[in-house]
Amino acid sequence: MSSIMNIQDIKNRFAIIGSSPLLERAIDIAMQVAPTDLSVLITGESGTGKEVFPQIIHQLSARKHGPYIAVNCGAIPEGTIDSELFGHEKGSFTGANEMRKGYFEVANGGTIFMDEVAEMPHATQARLLRVLETGEFIKVGSSKSQKTNVRVVAATNVNLSDAISKGKFREDLYYRLNTVPIIIPSLRERKDDIPLLFRKFAVDFASKYRMPSIKLNAEAEKILTNYYWQGNVRQLKNTTEQISIIEKTRDINAETLQKYLPENSGSKLPMIFKGEHEGELSERDLLYKVLFDMRKDVGDLKRIVFGILQGRQESNPFPPDLASPERFAEARGRENVFITPSMPEKPITFHTPPSEEEGAPIQAHEEVQETYSIEDKEIELIKKALQKYKGRRNKAAKELGISERTLYRKITRYGLEE
Repeated sequence: MSSIMNIQDIKNRFAIIGSSPLLERAIDIAMQVAPTDLSVLITGESGTGKEVFPQIIHQLSARKHGPYIAVNCGAIPEGTIDSELFGHEKGSFTGANEMRKGYFEVANGGTIFMDEVAEMPHATQARLLRVLETGEFIKVGSSKSQKTNVRVVAATNVNLSDAISKGKFREDLYYRLNTVPIIIPSLRERKDDIPLLFRKFAVDFASKYRMPSIKLNAEAEKILTNYYWQGNVRQLKNTTEQISIIEKTRDINAETLQKYLPENSGSKLPMIFKGEHEGELSERDLLYKVLFDMRKDVGDLKRIVFGILQGRQESNPFPPDLASPERFAEARGRENVFITPSMPEKPITFHTPPSEEEGAPIQAHEEVQETYSIEDKEIELIKKALQKYKGRRNKAAKELGISERTLYRKITRYGLEE
């Protein structure tokens, strides 16, 4: 009974709404691990409220009077993340005009919450592993090791097992962080909490905007509960705010509610943690599209070439001074390769007949050499995007549908630095 009361106290203190067994299990684990110094890994979909649990752990620990720092690893550029986390010495790199303390030095005696930990580059992962194992770190540009006493709580919405298998996350770091795992349930796993959350958000927004609170009828509440909330609590909160502001009536029926629920999010298929970054998924889709478009171009080119060879009288694509395939071949040699600007890696080869007699049949032989290397196409697309925007990587990354960090990493990988 006392455990239930304690959990309820935590809910009240940190404004956690819901009575789902999965949610209460996560809170209970956070309460049990808080008095220790063990590392904690929090996993769950985006928008489930993972950021609340590090605060619970910190406030219930002996470190509650020490610093608490929340770091979004995905928001720090790859070139500066080591400096942000571990600090740097004066003159260690361009722009380092003075010595700077990193988060691990500032948070000594406290807790660091590292959100989106899977976004860290490999070199930084190695540095973090050393801090977790020895409590030591070295500033950028220094050779002196420093001690720190920091508790690390990490969070991610990425499936780290998949990331490890793809070489994107260190396995040893995963086991070091995952000493105590806490899994935050999605909103779809706690359907009974959805009406409670809606009413709480509705009251909050009514107070904020000084208007009566919106209410759902029975049919609308059923639709709300059964909806596939892909964005979880964050999406529910945003939807409640939209309805509160836009709708003049305070009684919301099913028809009105449906206008605020995107149809493409209504899938009943189970959702898993992302195995790859969103930017990279978009990049893969883009490459596949390019490959399929190129195959279509090759097919169109085949039809055009054979049409030319079978009916030159109707259409003559050659220059006036080289008005036939035979004369064009004579000017360029017996075997000629034509490469269209849009298809640089798909040459079509023409062979002229050995006989030069008038009326001799023209023999055509076509060789299509296609490359399906995604890496080659990726390099080509990156080069074109950088050329288009004159080396401005932020615009090139937006054109390619990937993050600037991902573009920077690929430029380095493929040796495309100017």
